[in-house]
Formats: sequence, structure tokens, C-alpha cells
Amino acid sequence: MSGEGKRVLLAAPRGFCAGVERAVAAVEKALELYGAPVYVRHEIVHNAHVVRDLEAKGAVFVDEAAQAPEGAILMYSAHGVAPTVRAEAQARGLRTIDATCPLVTKVHKEAHRYATEDYHILLIGHEGHEEVIGTMGHAPGRITLVDGPEHAAQITVPDGGRLAWLSQTTLSVDETTETVDVLATRFPDLQGPPSADICYATQNRQEVVKHIAADADLVLIVGSANSSNSRRLVEVARDAGARRAHLIEDAARIDEAWLEGIETIGLSSGASAPETLVHEVLDFLAARGWDRVESVRTTTESITFALPHELRAGPSPDRPRPSQDGTDRRADTGARRDRT
Repeated sequence: MSGEGKRVLLAAPRGFCAGVERAVAAVEKALELYGAPVYVRHEIVHNAHVVRDLEAKGAVFVDEAAQAPEGAILMYSAHGVAPTVRAEAQARGLRTIDATCPLVTKVHKEAHRYATEDYHILLIGHEGHEEVIGTMGHAPGRITLVDGPEHAAQITVPDGGRLAWLSQTTLSVDETTETVDVLATRFPDLQGPPSADICYATQNRQEVVKHIAADADLVLIVGSANSSNSRRLVEVARDAGARRAHLIEDAARIDEAWLEGIETIGLSSGASAPETLVHEVLDFLAARGWDRVESVRTTTESITFALPHELRAGPSPDRPRPSQDGTDRRADTGARRDRT
């Protein structure tokens, strides 16, 4: 117990990252330019509230390109797709808009390059995640999935070949580092990407949650259950010393029994969770006595990504073309605490 009375430690940065902002804005812009329906392959981002809001505006979410009518507009989600999906869409005459996060596109390009250079790739990630499926499709037959350090200690690789590792962008930084260490010990000549694959926003949100968890009796993370980066924040909070940590879709999912005997509550949100949901949680807590909020900031983010080129080039989406990378303009890396 902190002994400082009821308070909320509010993480900053939190919530939408640049890739999510770009993807959501892309759907809204496509609806504005072309009208409903705009078809989106899989959830544009992993958040049920975002999906429902876009559905109300005219977006139609489908599991596969084949579910979009021939000639329709189809948008790829922020998680990216395999080349086979692009080929299927082209064969159906779909007009495509690529909302893949530029940081995911970076991993796709690395996978293609390593495969072209005759490497076998060890991809650190979670089986079945859409981003992992898309990345593996860029180097079919040349990738082995590695799901954590325990799996890294057991995997087998082709004999005599060169090895390189890549990672899903939304993993736990600490667990990924541990996994790479295990792989590097087993395979001393293992090569890695020229820069980290885990995205800046995932790293930043995990870092501030570590600061908060050390002082919190309870940590609440706002995000959907299928959001990898949100689930990782809960794990990070627990590992960093929080007595309890829970993932909640919204304020309605808070169990008031969790609040018994609690003074300090840490609050953050995953990279695909809208800020409105955080404010609803703050209102919920304020009504129950947690009306003192301290903002805990570890960095300031100023990164933005331009809309997909299909939405900037003219009135009609073209066939898929490579996504363009954004520029990382991070600054202000010292942790500080502001009272609000």
C-alpha cells in the first residue's frame, strides 16, 4: 500500500500509436471519398469499440478477400497481409487500399531480404496472430516461428544454413530480448535486423507501465482481449511489481471487488484503444473516490504517418503499391511525473 491516499497514476504515452491513427483515419477517409461500403480485411485494428464505430459509418469487415464483391474497395488492416492475399484481391478485380503499419512493412521487407540472401528466418511471435501470418507469407518455407524463450531452447533449424531473427512488432520487449539471448547462445552466428522490430509505441507504453507498476496496488489496462500489445502491458505490469493487473475492454468491465483495499491505481491503454475509453475509466474511478490523477510520462511521441498513397493520389484506389515509411521523431526521453 502506498499510504498516499486514493490516486490514479495515468500513463503517458498511452493509447493510439501512429500506425493505428493512420489505419483508422484511412477507413474514414475512404468512406468520405467513395461512400459506403468500404470492405476491410480483418479488423482494421484490434479494438472492438473502433470496429463497431467504423461499422456504423459504413465499413464492412470480412475475413478474406473473397468475401468482398468483385470490383469493390478492399482495405488491408494495420497488421499487414501476405503476398498471396494481394494476388487474390487483384485476381478478383478489387480496388485495394493498403493500411499496413509502416513498421510492419519494415519487417516484411526484412523477411524478403533475408530469404533472398538465403537465410532461414527465426520469427519471434505468437502463432495465429495476423501480423505473424502476414510476415511468414513474405518468406514461405524459410521461416520458423519462435514463441518465447522456452520455445527458443527447443526449436530445430535447417542444417548448415545461415540464420537471422525478426520479431512481431507488438511483443514484450523484455521477453523478446530473453528469447534472442537464448537463440544467440544456441546459434552464435545468428544475424538480426539493423534496427529493432518491436515498434516504438509498444516499447514506450511498456516502459511507462513499468514505472507505474512499481507504485501501484492495481493496474488497469484498457484494450481488447485480442490486442497483443494490450495483453503484453498486463504482463509487464505484473512482472514490474503491481499487486494486481487486469485488461479491461472499457469501464463497464471493472469489477468493483478489485478496488477493495486499494489506494493507488495505475491506468494505461493499448495502442489500439481510443482515448475516450480511458476518460470513461477515469470518470468511473473518480465517482468512487479516485479523483486525484497524476500523469506519469516517460517520453513524448511526435511520430505521424501519412495516409496510404491510394488515398492521397486521386479519386480512385490503385492496385497495391509499396507502403511508404514514416519518420521517427522521438524526443524527450527522461521520465517525469506531472500532477493534474
